[in-house]
Amino acid sequence: MTRNRSFQYCTVLMAAFLIQGMIRGQESTAQHDRSPAFAGTFYPGNKQALNANLKELFATASPASPEGRIRTLIVPHAGYPYSGVVAASGYKTIPQDAHYKNIFIIASSHREHFAGASVYAAGNYLTPLGVARVNRQVANTLIRENRNISFLEKAHDREHSIEVQIPFLQYHFPKLPPIVPIVMGTSSPEAARSLATALMPYFTPENLFIISSDFSHYPAYKDAVRLDRLTGEAILKKDPELFYRTLQKNSREPVPNLATPCCGWSSILTMLYMAERTDNMEFSPVIYKNSGDSPIGDKNRVVGYWAIAGYETTPGSDTFTLNEQEKETLLKISRNTLETYIQTGDLPRIEDKTLPPALKQETGAFVTLHMGGRLRGCIGNFAPDKPLYMVVQEMTVAAATRDIRFAPVEPPELPYIHIEISVLTPLKKIESIDEFQPGKHGIYITKDGRSGTYLPQVAVETGWNREELLGHCSREKAKIGWDGWKEADLYVYEAIVFEEENKQ
Repeated sequence: MTRNRSFQYCTVLMAAFLIQGMIRGQESTAQHDRSPAFAGTFYPGNKQALNANLKELFATASPASPEGRIRTLIVPHAGYPYSGVVAASGYKTIPQDAHYKNIFIIASSHREHFAGASVYAAGNYLTPLGVARVNRQVANTLIRENRNISFLEKAHDREHSIEVQIPFLQYHFPKLPPIVPIVMGTSSPEAARSLATALMPYFTPENLFIISSDFSHYPAYKDAVRLDRLTGEAILKKDPELFYRTLQKNSREPVPNLATPCCGWSSILTMLYMAERTDNMEFSPVIYKNSGDSPIGDKNRVVGYWAIAGYETTPGSDTFTLNEQEKETLLKISRNTLETYIQTGDLPRIEDKTLPPALKQETGAFVTLHMGGRLRGCIGNFAPDKPLYMVVQEMTVAAATRDIRFAPVEPPELPYIHIEISVLTPLKKIESIDEFQPGKHGIYITKDGRSGTYLPQVAVETGWNREELLGHCSREKAKIGWDGWKEADLYVYEAIVFEEENKQ
């Protein structure tokens, strides 16, 4: 196997056969729990011994102390005698009283090769410590709404990388939230981007994402330390393209016995594609070791283990500002885009070298069109992966042509269209509606994959009070009923709002 091929197919190193093609899973209704397949090999096989082992690992663990809420963890999946201390250190970083709605566990397949990803939807996961409940509603929703996600039972049956994480979770959390186990069957940036897009609605502060991955396989101790340091540093940059390029470079290194620089790289890449769209999130190293650090390890042939935490920062609402000239530039971009696209169907080219840095930041924005004092279209993006000026361009076209409440804007209407832009601050979850201040805050409501929002100015335009805003947004935007917000997750944000002059 060449070095490049070892990188491409690292997730099937342990496979005896490659099974090609996708078997599209149907929504699962019958209960079929997954029994533990690696109890007694990767970790102790009975409850008493497993509890004792975990107690020792957590006592030995060296957790980090990130300053914000943990959103995601990269942890290893080898046998506990080799990687258990690293995994325990990662999990111990999470406060035991932290509350999560769901825990998503993403792993790259070691034994089966198939298109897309498989989410376990038939029942629960079992370990010697008991039942880990699977959120089958979320699992079936992912299958139903995404053509590249299925339920393929054999993708889970002999896959250790999810199973070995669950006892850590069961031991650490007094009450374990439901899990969503996902196995990736394809290793490619395209597969990672596709899965990231499907999971992005769930990549919110109330959910925890566990990424199960080891790092370099089988180089000597010193080579592993060097290569894994480079890979870890790329992850800390929160840049998926840099991470992928680093893996490619590492895979070409003339390192003896290197089979792969990172066995679960497609799962990590999936998470990075989501994280790069999340402004208020950073990564912090927890601990690094490799199997050569274990008393039973061989320093001539090791496997690397990182624990890395992604945590939420808490920027203030004033972390992003625009001066008057920058606002005027965005309005001109929006106006030029609107008129050019409606008249010709083309987007005008923008020379970004002339733009100020603020307009190149990846920041959410809404574009609202009015005509004759009435709404004519409004669409926005909370978590863009493009600079602000491009988001404004795209949302201008979307508001003019893709708001399903209105017919597309016609050329004769252009002189009468009035443009308003709202540049958004990051979402902040609230626990009480008293934290929601109509007029100052926009509201974002999400429940079971459905979501809706009202910009801050809606309160001023309608005169609705707090409960009326929540009810209307819940019923008319999120489509979960007037009182649906009472059982939904609520977020607030602020907006820098500015508009054109002399156009009504």
